[in-house]
Amino acid sequence: MSRVQLAINVENLDEAIDFYSRLFDAVPAKVQPGYANFAIAEPPLKLVLFENQGKGGSINHLGVEVQTTEEVLTTEDRLTRAGMVTTGIDETQCCYAEKTEIWVDGPDSIRWEWYVKHADSDQFENVVIDSSQSKRKCCT
Repeated sequence: MSRVQLAINVENLDEAIDFYSRLFDAVPAKVQPGYANFAIAEPPLKLVLFENQGKGGSINHLGVEVQTTEEVLTTEDRLTRAGMVTTGIDETQCCYAEKTEIWVDGPDSIRWEWYVKHADSDQFENVVIDSSQSKRKCCT
């Protein structure tokens, strides 16, 4: 199963956590300073909150969370064959997770991330572990 990821900027993390907990009848799967995420079963959604003063109410990025690295590789191949420019496949630590991911810039500067999470991490800022060429910023 894959699910869409919606990453939004919020002014006040505590207020946003309270609101989205009640809206989706769910508790966050992870809360860190300036960051929270929800793994919502119904509707299938990965909701990520970034506390960014002055940017509240805006989209940080969109994404698709998949179950396997193979799905990321297949997507990279499909997008490349479709003539889309991606970042290439990176092994990263970012947003408190170890991931295999690709990024693509959409119209209107909307960034899309296609990824599989392997493990939790203490790292918020993006660290590329293995990449032949990294051409993007993470979620910050």
